[in-house]
Amino acid sequence: MIFGGLDVGTTGCKITLYNEKCELLATYYNEYNAVHKNGQHEIDFTDVKCGVLSLLKMAVAEYQVEALGVTSFGETFAMLDDDDNILTPSMLYTDPRGKEECEYLCETIGTERLTLLTGVKPHPMYSISKIMWQKNNNFGAFSKCKRVLLGEDFIIYILTGTAQIDYSLAARTAAFDIEKKCWIKEVFDAADIDVNLMSTPVPTGTVAGKTTDEIKNILGIDYDITVVNGCHDQVAGMIGAGVFKSTQAMDGTGTVECIPVILKEKPTDIKFYEGGYSVVPYINDLYACYALSFTGGATLKWFRDNFAELEWHSAEKQGKNVYSELDKAVSDKPTGILVMPHFAGAATPYMDNDSKAAFIGITLETTKYDLYKALMEGTSYEMLLNFETMKEMTGEIKEIRATGGGAASDVWLQIKADILDTEITALSCKEVGAAGTAALTGICIGAIDNLSGAVEKMSVVRKIFTPQKENKKIYYSLYKKYSGLYNAIKSL
Repeated sequence: MIFGGLDVGTTGCKITLYNEKCELLATYYNEYNAVHKNGQHEIDFTDVKCGVLSLLKMAVAEYQVEALGVTSFGETFAMLDDDDNILTPSMLYTDPRGKEECEYLCETIGTERLTLLTGVKPHPMYSISKIMWQKNNNFGAFSKCKRVLLGEDFIIYILTGTAQIDYSLAARTAAFDIEKKCWIKEVFDAADIDVNLMSTPVPTGTVAGKTTDEIKNILGIDYDITVVNGCHDQVAGMIGAGVFKSTQAMDGTGTVECIPVILKEKPTDIKFYEGGYSVVPYINDLYACYALSFTGGATLKWFRDNFAELEWHSAEKQGKNVYSELDKAVSDKPTGILVMPHFAGAATPYMDNDSKAAFIGITLETTKYDLYKALMEGTSYEMLLNFETMKEMTGEIKEIRATGGGAASDVWLQIKADILDTEITALSCKEVGAAGTAALTGICIGAIDNLSGAVEKMSVVRKIFTPQKENKKIYYSLYKKYSGLYNAIKSL
């Protein structure tokens, strides 16, 4: 029995296939383009649809796929007419449009009420403000709209004809009650949007149906594929990383660093949300809370592009990874340099788009390799700052499971273990989101009977990093200084 996870992202989609022994059989990837032009950030869901179908066609040409789970990025939506035609390009969460609409909702309903109902502080990035923008500024297209679908439910609707969305992705609209698990009619009424345009909310890991005859013809198959609702991509990453306890957290370090943790209850203190933390329904009646840094791996890419050109070219000639070569050049001891890694502004707990990066403590003895390591230390201080801010809600985090490109660096992971004084578990699985979605799918069709056991096989532990006693004392002293750095230099 073969089942898979489809992870739909903003620049491409991927499918991973597994058998009932949870052995990885194959991975397929397809790219498409997002467009950033004239201050507008858009993606064409026609490209997403074509990319997914092309990918699925490759998969079924080699394997008989019994079931497929669908996970996607959040916020961005497609508008469909009566004939399921896409009416307009879709705004990404980074698109600035929707600000006035967001302010209107806050004035009409109240910022605090909206926040406590939806689990997110109102912001133009969320879907509801952008749906309102379409209605107010693109009424010709909006008047023909019969469905509003986010990435996950769009693909599921294309494949099965069923319009249903899981709770975690629905929460990224800022119009979903995360406690009652339903659309908030009060919000849609205030927005003057018909709530019936939205898909039916369902729990993560719900069967949506079988592929339609039209899709089977496109794929060239004569059998049914069971399609399952996955979740928001960060939730899928948590599942794929094996984060099932409130004492665990995931550290997903790609370009951006996202640090989701588990909460047993929905936070009811409005101060918690002021730091930009967002909460979505997780599995087993738990909640997932997202902390993030806008620059995780992007900081090291910036260093590589600007300060390590020779190392980069040398590594390429030898067929080596430049980051691995740079890792070999750093000292084992803390640098003593404080880097505030706000290269693209500050995310949680400050949410200050105007904040800039800063280097403190450089001397004539400082080498570029010290700066390289200091960047890894700075992103780790920022991570600890978030854990300290959230600890009243999360409790003690005893294990962090590392995924993404950053999880390949033993140096960086040891730094994190030392600074956070927490065990860091590095996973070998590169596609934890797709793996988590596949595991949910396997449970749905009865191919596997234990989610955590399946994930343990899919995301094998590569190495465990424990805090080093000498370094963690030095780092704790430096962190105390770092924790006051933002406020100390903000006015500058």
